[in-house]
Amino acid sequence: MVVKGGLLEGKRGLIIGVANKRSIAWGIAQRAAEAGAQLCLTYQNERLGENVHELAAELKNPLLLPMDVGSDSQIVMAFDEIRKKWGKLDFVVHAVAYAPRQALEGTFVGTSREDFRVAHDISAYSLAAVAHSAQALMLDGGSIVTLSYLGSQRVVPGYNVMGVAKASLEACMRYLASDLGAQGIRVNAISAGPIKTLAASAIPGIGSKLKHHRSHTPLQRDTDQLEVGDAGVFLLSDMGRGVTGQVLYVDGGFSIMAG
Repeated sequence: MVVKGGLLEGKRGLIIGVANKRSIAWGIAQRAAEAGAQLCLTYQNERLGENVHELAAELKNPLLLPMDVGSDSQIVMAFDEIRKKWGKLDFVVHAVAYAPRQALEGTFVGTSREDFRVAHDISAYSLAAVAHSAQALMLDGGSIVTLSYLGSQRVVPGYNVMGVAKASLEACMRYLASDLGAQGIRVNAISAGPIKTLAASAIPGIGSKLKHHRSHTPLQRDTDQLEVGDAGVFLLSDMGRGVTGQVLYVDGGFSIMAG
């Protein structure tokens, strides 16, 4: 299925978190471009920037900017550049999460204070930091979408501190939706089923988790990054104009099952 053009025609959007072609953020970027959006993609460092530049060749004249969401100055500089180039912004996709590898090993009870801080800084606080800069450019309102996972609501073995950080992310999303609603800015989250992305590869036993998902979800299949992209277009476009502060599950129904 391909989203018909037009839903995001004339809109300009920032997508944070494209690492490679398997990234969920890339699935959203592809669908947003097909729907008519002009995009800005960011990259954390030069190594990941090579991947982003290569993928950007598939899009129509995207803006490419460095941005490490762990740095306030880089966030400010990126949004200042967007202001200079475009003057305004219609949407933001926040698809960033990180926890030190050792925090995903063993048990949650052994999480160090520093690993807890890093996971929440990058995975949750960064949404607030990005929204703070974005609101000044959303002159006619806008939409902000972040990415979560069922580990925010249920214990997923090996997900550990990331599950707690995703719960914090979802709470941040709701508070931001309340703060920014008067400006016509909507803030939502997509909770996608497991997809073998670069970030997911760091989670112990990701292969068995994918197999478990396939055998227990009502649709009996993996989650596809492009169907997450389709959901993203809905929330970013005027089709989702009445939706804010919500978590939309795109997981084939896995989240409704008891086991």
